[in-house]
Amino acid sequence: MLKLDFHPSGRHFLQIPGPSPVPDRVLRAMSLPTIDHRGPEFGALGRKVLADMQKIFKTQHPVMIYPASGTGAWEAALVNTLSAGDAVLMFETGHFAALWQKLATRLGLKSEFLGLPGVEGWRQGIQADMIETRLKADTGHTIKAVCVVHNETSTGVTSDIAAVRRAMDNANHPALLLVDTISGLASADYRHDEWGVDVTVSGSQKGLMLPPGISFNALSPKAIEASKSATLPKSFWAWDEMLEMNKTGYFPYTPNTNLMYGLSEACDMILGEGLEVVFARHKRWSQGACAAVNAWGLPIQCADPALYSPILTGVMTPEGVDADAVRKLIYERFDCSLGTGLGKVKGRMFRIGHLGDCNDLTLIAALAACEMGLKLSGVSLAGSGVLAAMDYFSAHPIPALIRS
Repeated sequence: MLKLDFHPSGRHFLQIPGPSPVPDRVLRAMSLPTIDHRGPEFGALGRKVLADMQKIFKTQHPVMIYPASGTGAWEAALVNTLSAGDAVLMFETGHFAALWQKLATRLGLKSEFLGLPGVEGWRQGIQADMIETRLKADTGHTIKAVCVVHNETSTGVTSDIAAVRRAMDNANHPALLLVDTISGLASADYRHDEWGVDVTVSGSQKGLMLPPGISFNALSPKAIEASKSATLPKSFWAWDEMLEMNKTGYFPYTPNTNLMYGLSEACDMILGEGLEVVFARHKRWSQGACAAVNAWGLPIQCADPALYSPILTGVMTPEGVDADAVRKLIYERFDCSLGTGLGKVKGRMFRIGHLGDCNDLTLIAALAACEMGLKLSGVSLAGSGVLAAMDYFSAHPIPALIRS
């Protein structure tokens, strides 16, 4: 038999930036008996979660729910709005922006990748002025979509999507705006309608506190209209049948019933607490984690404090120190999983997730594991990050609104 739960005592510290730790309430909801996905009970469940997800995306328009990972939602966003050979403008902020660009190319789209050079480009957010300049030069409006990542999970940088929308408006360009907020949704402020996004892509395993297996497209009327003339092949991902069947809470194929139970419970938890409170809670964890990294005297992967992600904090290791070896030691000695560096920053940084079923003490324990692991790896630290985080959380108590 495959041994999956090998931890001798206590709980494993899952501090990667997704899949995030799943609350017991959600796990219990997922254990309910599977029901007929064509029966009346499921229709009520479907209508509820579709309405809840509109609130979480902050949209009055339809939200598509797929039994897939975020990669599937990337593909769905592209194939429903574009045709073979269409030009798309994408911005490189990290590994996941690069993967989306690769997917677009494989679908037969002509993807143009803007970005700042080298590793330093992965320490910054989207440069909206570069997008504006490129769109102004596209006088024939050959670019059909702009695709950007809101919260880049590989680097811990949260970009300003409202600035991207302003850049597109300043350029007076009709391209669609497609945004990946797979790791940002329900943890960082996101406003699909207000920011003028046409398709927002997300997934279940991050801020929504679920296992992987559900992904989303939030739509705009402009995106729905574009889908009527888009000719890229699609069947499973097609919006038209989904839009029609979702009106009564059903789906054109078998949905992931038990994950939908979990989604309903997660939405109750998030909306019951209040989105603004949830955002404040994650931002506070980010500030505590950043206080720890600064106390260690190590660079934070995100170079702009204004763009620090509330979902994760990237830690850069000193020259000559293999970040993956540090992660391995922390995992083996202290039963704590950290996110690896990806792409251009592999071996040069690790990522501390602070999302999902988390609290102050969970994060302090994870920071303690990091501090011990760094010291055991021979890294000379300027001071104690654990004490810095403790001091921060002590001096910045959880607001009464959050406690309620």
